[in-house]
Amino acid sequence: MVEYRIERHSGVATYVQIVQQTKQAIRLGLLRPGDQLPTAREVVEATAINPNTVLKAYRELEREGLVEARRGLGTFVRRTLGSAPAESPLRAELEAWAVRAREAGLDRDDIAALFTAVLDKNAAYDADQHAEQHADSHAEQHFQGEQS
Repeated sequence: MVEYRIERHSGVATYVQIVQQTKQAIRLGLLRPGDQLPTAREVVEATAINPNTVLKAYRELEREGLVEARRGLGTFVRRTLGSAPAESPLRAELEAWAVRAREAGLDRDDIAALFTAVLDKNAAYDADQHAEQHADSHAEQHFQGEQS
């Protein structure tokens, strides 16, 4: 079961935090298809937020096809996201890195900024590689077409 942590001063809307945390739990395999999300009442009791906020988040997840509401039964996970299991060796490496970052004096925002910068750089590299492969493939098809 997922336990939502609401950061009231983060600048991120509460319902968005619930959506993001649910997606993260699904991506990490902590929530699997068929698992039930906490009821709106349970989330309200644990976080002291408005029930309509929880319902808005669950409707957004349902709109995205990640969960389904079953009348009188609750809200259930429909499908998975990604393939980064919670017990991945990469997670252990990342946790060790985060500990080293804290020991080096970085705070949460510093660590997040550093990680995001590296992630963005690698995502841009992946996009460039994909574009190059697509261009190479297109050029090869064009060349083959001229030889026919």
